Amino acid sequence: MIRSIAVAAALGLLVAAGALYAAAEPGWRNMIVGWLGASEREAKVATEDWPICTTMAAMGSEADWAQLEPDFAAGKKALVAEDWNGAIAALKLAALRDPRNADIQNYIGYAYRRLRQLGLAMQHYQQALVINRRHRSAHEHLGELYLVLGEPAAAEQQLATLQEICLIPCSETDDLKHAIAAYRTVASR
Repeated sequence: MIRSIAVAAALGLLVAAGALYAAAEPGWRNMIVGWLGASEREAKVATEDWPICTTMAAMGSEADWAQLEPDFAAGKKALVAEDWNGAIAALKLAALRDPRNADIQNYIGYAYRRLRQLGLAMQHYQQALVINRRHRSAHEHLGELYLVLGEPAAAEQQLATLQEICLIPCSETDDLKHAIAAYRTVASR
């Protein structure tokens, strides 16, 4: 009986510590710096030969955007409509009011990536990960960006990070696995 109480107490402490760790603001970390602009990189595989990334179609199924901040909601609607410039404009306004929102930074990065402005996409994905280092979509999209840049090893690192974050299978892990497999298929031609 005492042993089971001790185990339950230890488990409770671990869960509480995990929750505090996840909720704590990570602060500014010494993130990777000196990213080269997209024009200074040469992709090993022509990026037109394989899909640039996953889609944001799932966002169209979210229940009630009316409850979101208006610019955030407008940005998400623009993403679903594939209006990348409109999404960036709206999401940047939302980011002014909510600078610690990792989702906003991730969505801005996604829109820049779809416009093939890869340096700006990289900056926003990294900002999302500074805000929340466990942001699954930012890791997935960053991995896909590395594939666009012809860096499959870096994409594999993002996949490994996702596998650590997602203790059970998650869609972000599956999507990045499929993107890496597609990249490798095209690269082997």
